[in-house]
Amino acid sequence: MWKRTGPQAKIKAGDRPQTCHSLALGSATQPALPHPLELSDFQGFSVFEDISHHIKEVGAQLVKKVNAIFQLDITKGGKTVLQWTIDLKNGSGDTYLGSARLPADTVFIIPDSVFMELVVGKMNPQKAFLAGKFKVKGKVFLSQKLEKIFRDWGKF
Repeated sequence: MWKRTGPQAKIKAGDRPQTCHSLALGSATQPALPHPLELSDFQGFSVFEDISHHIKEVGAQLVKKVNAIFQLDITKGGKTVLQWTIDLKNGSGDTYLGSARLPADTVFIIPDSVFMELVVGKMNPQKAFLAGKFKVKGKVFLSQKLEKIFRDWGKF
């Protein structure tokens, strides 16, 4: 279902992004936080790059199926280091750095390491949520739709 735009290695928990210094993904124009972000400190950045490319390709179809805006607040050491929005409610979909421009249906507050374990399939999202490994605000039931997007991404 998802096509990558070039030969890329599969990401595993603990992998770090290659030499990516650009924050220009989706329609983002500003970094999420006022201080400079070291992408080498954020394990999941390459996951978001892949998802951003995918949404550009098939976003309109996902908008019809998902109809939700997700905001992911990625934390490290208890502090938010990155905010990422996946808008699958408007137009043909969009992903961008920063908080949701429109009210998010679901907000995830999740440590970077837990996020990576979830997207590579090493951790069950429901069990992790119930164990308090991450928090969800808003419409919790919509998290299953986002989980499916990440699961589909993991198949490639």
